[in-house]
Amino acid sequence: MPTGTSRALFDPTGVWTIVVAGGNGQRFGAHKQFLALGPKEMVAWAVDTALQVSAGVVVVVPEVSDFASSDARVHVVQGGASRTHSVRNGLAEVPTAAQVVCVHDAARPFASVELFQAVVQELSPTVQAAVPALAVVDTVKVVDESTNEVLSTLQRSTLRAVQTPQAFHAAILREAHLVAEHENREGTDDASLVEAIGGYVVVVPGNVMNRKITTPEDFAWAQNAVSEVLEGNA
Repeated sequence: MPTGTSRALFDPTGVWTIVVAGGNGQRFGAHKQFLALGPKEMVAWAVDTALQVSAGVVVVVPEVSDFASSDARVHVVQGGASRTHSVRNGLAEVPTAAQVVCVHDAARPFASVELFQAVVQELSPTVQAAVPALAVVDTVKVVDESTNEVLSTLQRSTLRAVQTPQAFHAAILREAHLVAEHENREGTDDASLVEAIGGYVVVVPGNVMNRKITTPEDFAWAQNAVSEVLEGNA
């Protein structure tokens, strides 16, 4: 498991990453994760970055996908009916010897190597999970879904918009998914499943370039951002 604070000394031994690419693209209107984004598919951006910080990468894909990789460290498995189910399928492919598991959405193609390293290196004997997050700049209100009545206004200073990759001690992530499966419970992210069993989760600074591609407008932004990202990686 990686130790120390120097990014230059980061050791990927014992780290595996699950790249979640099993969505059906219902909101987007297509399997966006397999669309060309600059020189490669969107999912390939996430996989290539994860390979730089992981001993192995599990890519979870929908049944109709023909995604493949020539890298022996990449394992492809079929997803499930939900995101939580898909991550669980990916987790079953991660070796039991893995000490840390990162979970990352293929729909966030521009997550950096440094962000992966930051969440992994935040783990400790007491910190069981680390997630990147950005401060919320808009006022957020709780609304009655049936009447649209405003019920309360949340304190913005305590709110964070969470991203992936999220890093976990492998043992607690496996435990969280076992409990969720037993209780037939879903989570919008894996940190929420760990929180539900009392796990200690912290946040690290996220990155505005680590934007989730959800709509065609997001994809247009990503197409424009590709050149900037490539220049930064040069």
